[in-house]
Amino acid sequence: MKDQMTDQATITKLETSLAMFTGTGAYYKFSIISHLKLTDGVKWLCDEAGAYWLMDIIASYQQKCNKDEMLRDFQIWTLKVENSKGKVICERDTDDVAITQKIPYIDFPLAEIKLYCINGVILLPSEY
Repeated sequence: MKDQMTDQATITKLETSLAMFTGTGAYYKFSIISHLKLTDGVKWLCDEAGAYWLMDIIASYQQKCNKDEMLRDFQIWTLKVENSKGKVICERDTDDVAITQKIPYIDFPLAEIKLYCINGVILLPSEY
């Protein structure tokens, strides 16, 4: 019972805190091999929920995205979690799926998170 309460407390904390990010005060270089930058909100998400692996997935598809004229400047990334399995989806626009990747096991606490990648900056929708 305590684990369920802790999990729900974690989910509530993440959802409440993520909703407070609007705009960003700084940009954080993601890695030395990627040109991607993270906003305050995305960096916080990575630190608090251990989601740097999700940034790795997004970074790993950037070469493919750069070859698609519609994805070059704007991408919609969604992670969906159900029964400890994940699915990462990249869309050009709503319901125009360009990339999907299944994850056989995942411990990400939220059922879904949506991120944008705009001109090499990964941000929360509330920071757009």
